[in-house]
Amino acid sequence: MKYVFAIILLAGITSPAFAQETNNPSLIIETLEIPSDEFNTVLREAPITTLDDVHAVSWQVTIDNNLSYANLGGNAVLRLYDQETKNEFIEVGMGSGPENKFWVAVQTPKEGYVVVHRNLDRGWYPEAKSIISYTDRAGLTVNNGARIVVTNLDIGKFAVDSYSVHGLEGSTDEPSVNSGSMTVEFLSGDPGKNKFALMPFYMAAGVGLVTGILFLTKKRS
Repeated sequence: MKYVFAIILLAGITSPAFAQETNNPSLIIETLEIPSDEFNTVLREAPITTLDDVHAVSWQVTIDNNLSYANLGGNAVLRLYDQETKNEFIEVGMGSGPENKFWVAVQTPKEGYVVVHRNLDRGWYPEAKSIISYTDRAGLTVNNGARIVVTNLDIGKFAVDSYSVHGLEGSTDEPSVNSGSMTVEFLSGDPGKNKFALMPFYMAAGVGLVTGILFLTKKRS
């Protein structure tokens, strides 16, 4: 068994050497801080802002909502748009406290606008971050900060390249928020471009194989 421990020790020593090489060359990180006044906008007047990078294949969007709402009916809505089809988007809405309503909707050319999740009471949590994640294979998953509320929803290919925010339904509505900001972090990459991604699994399988061989050899002897 000492050979097994030697292999594990060697793995522990050599793994830091691969730290620089395990970086995914396609990894993209982009962070936005959206001020409160941008949410006091009617949907039809909300500008669509192009991101610095396109987030495709596998991506995650983390929402840290630190907005201070101006009234109990206030909303803050974030839309993420697909690169290829501008009328295709993912929408996340976050209402004011104490209800903190939360909804997720998607719009596709085939299905139109569809609300896939809605919770009118404690739908999101100010002390936690909400996470939207997507992969080409697994689809769309949304976590409201406490639990997963949308799981592996198939929305086809979706590459985020722009966004918009709003919070008013009509031009005569009272302001939705009066201070604070919403921080939105984009993280994306192509797992296929990291040639060392499976190395820990290969190493674990190798150690298991050696352990099994040594066990059988010892048993026979």
